[in-house]
Amino acid sequence: MQYKTEPSQKSTVKITMTFDKAEWEAANMTAYQKTRGRYAVNGFRKGKAPKHVIELNYGKGVFYEEALNVLYSEHYYEVLDKEKENFTAVGQPELSVEDITDEGAVLSAVVPVKPDVALGAYTGINIEKVEYTVKDADVEADLKRLQERNSRLVPVEGRAAENGDTATIDFSGSVDGKKFEGGTSENYPLVLGSGSFIPGFEEQVVGMQVGEEKDVCVKFPDDYQAEELKGKDAVFAVKLNKLERKELPEINDEFIKDAAGAESVDAYKAEVRARMEKQAQEKGEAETENNIVRAITANATVEIPAAMIENQIDAMVQNAEYRLGMQYGGMKLADYLKYMGSNLHDFREGYRQQAEENVKSQLVIEKIVKTEGFKATDEEIDAKLEEFAKASEKDAEQFKKDADASQREYFADRVVIDKLFDFLKANNNLAVSEEKPAKKAAAKKAAPKKKAEAAEDKKDAE
Repeated sequence: MQYKTEPSQKSTVKITMTFDKAEWEAANMTAYQKTRGRYAVNGFRKGKAPKHVIELNYGKGVFYEEALNVLYSEHYYEVLDKEKENFTAVGQPELSVEDITDEGAVLSAVVPVKPDVALGAYTGINIEKVEYTVKDADVEADLKRLQERNSRLVPVEGRAAENGDTATIDFSGSVDGKKFEGGTSENYPLVLGSGSFIPGFEEQVVGMQVGEEKDVCVKFPDDYQAEELKGKDAVFAVKLNKLERKELPEINDEFIKDAAGAESVDAYKAEVRARMEKQAQEKGEAETENNIVRAITANATVEIPAAMIENQIDAMVQNAEYRLGMQYGGMKLADYLKYMGSNLHDFREGYRQQAEENVKSQLVIEKIVKTEGFKATDEEIDAKLEEFAKASEKDAEQFKKDADASQREYFADRVVIDKLFDFLKANNNLAVSEEKPAKKAAAKKAAPKKKAEAAEDKKDAE
């Protein structure tokens, strides 16, 4: 087999493979042996007719397609291996037949390949350095969350329901005098003021006494997810069965010892501050590195083949499906899309821009690594293995001994990436434009528009 390669359009390479008479005849014989059982010929048992007889009955080219498949499978990947220093295939090729005669065949494959990157400026750029600061209020907020996690519900006596109470209610909803699906429940624990029911519902439960029954009149929002209920007036027959309030424990040394294992409140605060400062530093460094990557990627030019984008979207969709299953008890992506009134095509398209950015960034990073010649020595890989073993509380020597080639390659990549970002940070102009709080205040959200049935909470994949 003779072959040649030549650059083609849009980051592709055309591979032309030429097979001589002997190779072509051998491929046809292999095709005959693989497929002869498909052909029936009078006078012969199925699969027993000679090759030339089948060709007389079905046409001279009856085995050509399979013969071409044989040649492709035997030689295409061999060519890729021989040319691996020159290009890397990133998708399946488009095959075509350029010539077939009794003297041989010519098969071409146009394959998408990893494109070359024209780097722009990647040093001397002004880039925002992100830093987060930990304030006393952040530490106090963590302490408050610990207190909240250790709270308990105690019965409310001698007063009506208030916001913040947990009201255990029976309810039955109807529209135009008819009950609707998902509108009935018994002993439902509702935190008043949480906004988990449709607007106006919880406000009318406030003020009720235990044992009291009441009709709650509300209107479903115009953008409610159930089409048949959008904008409809509804009446819920509500009974308040039980009323409880949250009781918070006193924050003192004894509480901290039981709840967090720290010796004192001050010791716990010191631990929290140290943890938060470490997290703030890591978060700031990660965002600074993202700013660097965005800046150097914007300055680079590269023609990305569609196959690389599709492969990245595939990975992102698979990751989304995995997270969906983990978070919502094995929910399938198809069920989620059906529930959300969407489809797989639109879901994939939602990832396209991010996929393009991810692929371009990765290509730019690889190009800079190659240009600057960053590599990992055995000593540096061992040091990274020891660092990981220490963080995982494993025996470092045993961990290094057990590490296989793929693990060492993984840690070699981490060493190289560390070198890359050390270089980029040292050779660009990083400046803090504004210090940010370690934790941003949560944005206020509109009340979730759910059906008044507990089971709906699990379905809400948003």
